[in-house]
Amino acid sequence: MPDRTTDEALLARACQGEEAAFLALYERYRDPIYRFAYRLLGSAVLAEDVTHDCFLSLLRRPEAFDPTRAALRTYLYAAVRNLALKQFRRPRLEVTLDDLQAEPPATEAQQPLRQLLAAELSEAVRRAIDGLPQLQREALILFEYEELSLAEIAAVVEADVGAVKARLARARENLRRELAPYLAGGTGERELEK
Repeated sequence: MPDRTTDEALLARACQGEEAAFLALYERYRDPIYRFAYRLLGSAVLAEDVTHDCFLSLLRRPEAFDPTRAALRTYLYAAVRNLALKQFRRPRLEVTLDDLQAEPPATEAQQPLRQLLAAELSEAVRRAIDGLPQLQREALILFEYEELSLAEIAAVVEADVGAVKARLARARENLRRELAPYLAGGTGERELEK
């Protein structure tokens, strides 16, 4: 985890116009912030916009970040969450082919049937996660994919740790129910039990 003092120092220098300091913060947090936005919104275009707006608002209003309340990482996740919630209130755009991420090519050692089953399971898990209620989905994404602690998630979503635990438990139960046909054969059960 990045040192909070370092983040604060970089932010202070960035606010004084030091481009290198802002770029260092941006490089440090861009990928996890983008992934979170993408998983919440399901669109590469919207995730790019939300990520950009998050960093732009940090630069324009650095006083909004209070290091006594949260780490910069937690603050950025909360900011992206709020920006994503604004996107949910807008009419939903159709997903274009450009939004779909290309999968990396498979190695020759992979068997076609195994590759097909893995792709099917991956798509089923993605659909199941997308089908979760918003609060459960964001808690699951932050915990499983972004590896935030329960306390960090609670700070991001402005809830107590008990509420986050409950959301995670409900999300996992909903996923188990939705993915039961895949779990019956043992495929992917270890991934879901995380």
